[in-house]
Amino acid sequence: MYCSTCGAQIAPGLSFCNRCGANLKDRSSSANMGPISAFLTAITVLGVIGLGIMLGGSLVLRKEANLPFELVGFFMLFTFILVGVIEFMLVRQLSRLTGAVDDRRHISAPSPPLAELRPASVNNVVESQPSVTENTTRTLEYSRREQ
Repeated sequence: MYCSTCGAQIAPGLSFCNRCGANLKDRSSSANMGPISAFLTAITVLGVIGLGIMLGGSLVLRKEANLPFELVGFFMLFTFILVGVIEFMLVRQLSRLTGAVDDRRHISAPSPPLAELRPASVNNVVESQPSVTENTTRTLEYSRREQ
């Protein structure tokens, strides 16, 4: 496995990269479920309400207003097209949102550079990487004496 930030090889099960300190936990999948469920709810609710307006409105126009079938049919066609366009636009936005989630997943897990590819070995021990905190605990006094 490789770090998505610096590309260093890391051991499975780590929470942070040993080289750059980047968080290795996958947070993108649960963070984007709110907008996806909101779009699915909007698609369902608008579809049901739109079809209800189309059918209920046509009954009211025919019985109460005594309009001819041609005008009632035109109302139904217009309502159906309007609801269909709105549904299509919501589904398109939903597909863009889910596509962005998939793109982020592909970006966060880059493939290893071709120069680092080598045949699989029998020993799967991960080589140790220098720590992020290495050389960060030095004091000024220590660096002055080092000259």
